Amino acid sequence: MASTSRRLEGKVALITGAASGIGECSAKLFAEHGAKIVIADIQDQLGQAVCEAIGLSNSIFVHCDVTNEEDVKHAVDTAIDKFGKLDIMFNNAVILDPHKARVIDNEKADFERVLSVNVTGVFLGMKHAARVMVPARAGSIISTASVASNIGGLSTHAYTCAKHAVTGLTKNLAAELGQFGIRVNCLSPYAIATQLATSFLGINKETLENMASLHANLKGVTHETDDITKAALFLASDEAKYISGQNLFIDGGFGVTSPLFNMFQYPGNP
Repeated sequence: MASTSRRLEGKVALITGAASGIGECSAKLFAEHGAKIVIADIQDQLGQAVCEAIGLSNSIFVHCDVTNEEDVKHAVDTAIDKFGKLDIMFNNAVILDPHKARVIDNEKADFERVLSVNVTGVFLGMKHAARVMVPARAGSIISTASVASNIGGLSTHAYTCAKHAVTGLTKNLAAELGQFGIRVNCLSPYAIATQLATSFLGINKETLENMASLHANLKGVTHETDDITKAALFLASDEAKYISGQNLFIDGGFGVTSPLFNMFQYPGNP
């Protein structure tokens, strides 16, 4: 890639949950654009494989359970020790809980487990990124939320609660860290056929993509992982230098439309 188009040249990024899915694709894209990458995940073999694909001179893998503060602190410190700084923190690690439509059937342990990774893990990533970004008076903190951060009934109670919390953390931290030149944003995707999602639902990639397209508002295009990674690249880059406190929806308009009533239906369209 020509140096003029390398949008993260000279920057250092730490990505949690980067051994697979959105995190893996983001790590590879960020590296293509010139960033040094810290892969933080509990999937050791997959994480190391991502590093090897990127290049061991430009990346390092760190075993990191985001619910463990010492692990998160160590991952951030590794970025400093290995590459000298941390410019981008992408809190992307996520888990799902079993779908049980009735709240009375939900287990407290499942609820707490989801919040531990999807909320506390994000909080710890934000905290320790801020610890090293505040003295540098610069940085971009990004977190993965979901279209479920704004709409009820799309996912489980725990997951929906967690993603609402991520948007709240994003706004609150943006309010605190703006004085130090640090930007804080989150991304909210519509349904994507990642391995986590297909395994959770017990269906293959094509089936999930077809289901998502059926209910999507924007037709004729399939929502894919790189739609999210390109949005993350934008928020991480200097092109987004005056964007902070935002929840960027990558959902093809799904979140602002009603599937129950469409006054703009054209003859011949389903």
